[in-house]
Amino acid sequence: MTHWFHRNPLKATAPVSFNYYGVVTGPSASKICNDLRSSRARLLELFTDLNCNPEMMKNAADSYFSLLQGFINSLDESTQESKLRYIQNFKWTDTLQGQVPSAQQDAVFELISMGFNVALWYTKYASRLAGKENITEDEAKEVHRSLKIAAGIFKHLKESHTPKLITPAEKGRDLESRLIEAYVIQCQAEAQEVTIARAIELKHAPGLIAALAYETANFYQKADHTLSSLEPAYSAKWRKYLHLKMCFYTAYAYCYHGETLLASDKCGEAIRSLQEAEKLYAKAEALCKEYAETKGPGPTVKPSGHLFFRKLGNLVKNTLEKCQRENGFIYFQKIPTEAPQLELKANYGLVEPVPFEFPPTSAQWTPETLAAFDLTKRPKDDSTKPKPEEEVKPVKEPDIKPQKDTGCYIS
Repeated sequence: MTHWFHRNPLKATAPVSFNYYGVVTGPSASKICNDLRSSRARLLELFTDLNCNPEMMKNAADSYFSLLQGFINSLDESTQESKLRYIQNFKWTDTLQGQVPSAQQDAVFELISMGFNVALWYTKYASRLAGKENITEDEAKEVHRSLKIAAGIFKHLKESHTPKLITPAEKGRDLESRLIEAYVIQCQAEAQEVTIARAIELKHAPGLIAALAYETANFYQKADHTLSSLEPAYSAKWRKYLHLKMCFYTAYAYCYHGETLLASDKCGEAIRSLQEAEKLYAKAEALCKEYAETKGPGPTVKPSGHLFFRKLGNLVKNTLEKCQRENGFIYFQKIPTEAPQLELKANYGLVEPVPFEFPPTSAQWTPETLAAFDLTKRPKDDSTKPKPEEEVKPVKEPDIKPQKDTGCYIS
């Protein structure tokens, strides 16, 4: 598998002690606070652990989220929120906005922010796995599934949890709906890249491959459009990636559509389709150079040098030459001035996010445990007030080099 995926950095967060002196009045409440502190620290460690797999990530995330639910939801499953929702201030950086954190005294903000990082981990795990040499069919399926899981998490956060925030996210922050939507669409598009690679490997009909490539290009265009109103200073690099992938997969679509036309004895139209593929490939190549030169969050890499990119260039060149030879010997058809309209619809292989739900509240939470948190004993001088100007240490992500000739860059 020879894919290359752009990745924005993980979100960073300030440590949380869950120490509520005076408020905690019993051993069961004290244990929950200790377990929250340790399960949060464990989850944060796993984000940068190269040995972490999806099962380990799910278990660690469920452990923390099930405990955190007691700070958010009432135990009787009514619509009433927990009395502890606003007891703790949480600080998180954003994937595009550098190291100055957003801070909210709200457990829902913590739930969404940590959930966001879990989704980012799945995208980075998929990217890392796709970078292995001689990737197996099972590993390709794991890449595909991980991207769909990430899409499902992002979608669930956007639809079910960000509307509950008391303080809405500012423009360009991760929890803003447009940004989360861009992540959802990018995950779907990248998962479809895996589908396309599999369809090519199994020599499926060119018409199906062309349709899948066209749908994937549309996904990338939609994601790029979603980010169009953001400041270029922090969105330009990500948008270059989305734009170049759109051109790249539109070129793929025209290339395989040309093969379909040739098989239908429409050689002139096939040549025109391949010429359009050649033009779009050249445009994608120029965007690759611009991407490499654009500053902003994300890896420093030259995608045009990767195998995944070079393979399409050779395919377009060889298919066009084949069509021109056939037309010179057999068909003698006129080449249209206008490129054929791509009205392709894929009936198979389209990616939908895997539905996601946070785990239910931990059984450790009982009415007696909740009662052991006495908010009337909170110190009057509340030191948990946010300090937005304070910097949070960035996450030290593993520096992984692409393996030999896989065409992948892993961030």
